[in-house]
Amino acid sequence: MKEKITHSFADLGSTGVSYDIALEISNKIQEMYFDHQFDKCIIVYNKFISIISQDVTHQQLIPLNIKNSEENIEVNNQNKSTSIYTYEPDEETILKDLLPKNVSIQLFKVLLESNAGEQGARMAAMDNATRNAGEMIDNLTLIYNRTRQAVITRELIEIISGAESV
Repeated sequence: MKEKITHSFADLGSTGVSYDIALEISNKIQEMYFDHQFDKCIIVYNKFISIISQDVTHQQLIPLNIKNSEENIEVNNQNKSTSIYTYEPDEETILKDLLPKNVSIQLFKVLLESNAGEQGARMAAMDNATRNAGEMIDNLTLIYNRTRQAVITRELIEIISGAESV
């Protein structure tokens, strides 16, 4: 029996984003990953740059993308011998606790970025609509005034023509 997600993600922009939603998505993704339903999780989202600009970005979420070069390994080996820190519990236990939280936080960041981009796009669209409506009102007012002036001018010409004929 498949687990049902309790939130509707189609309208996150109107309902807002909460960490609970990100946590629920994260738990589902991690469950599917550990059930070997996929090997890699890459998320694609709109990164918020400004109100009128968003950048489509992709980020590998699972497995955590850490580049291990020979230099990093050498630096780590040197640091182990001179390290003054003792981890309690051990590093592996700490990572088992922190990595799932990292996935949740990364998802929350992505949801916030996408939500900010959506709200920015809405603001820009409403600003354009308001500007266009103002221009349309100005154009219609000008047409109305010219038409009214033409009617008044025609009526004056008719009155003057009628007075001259008498």
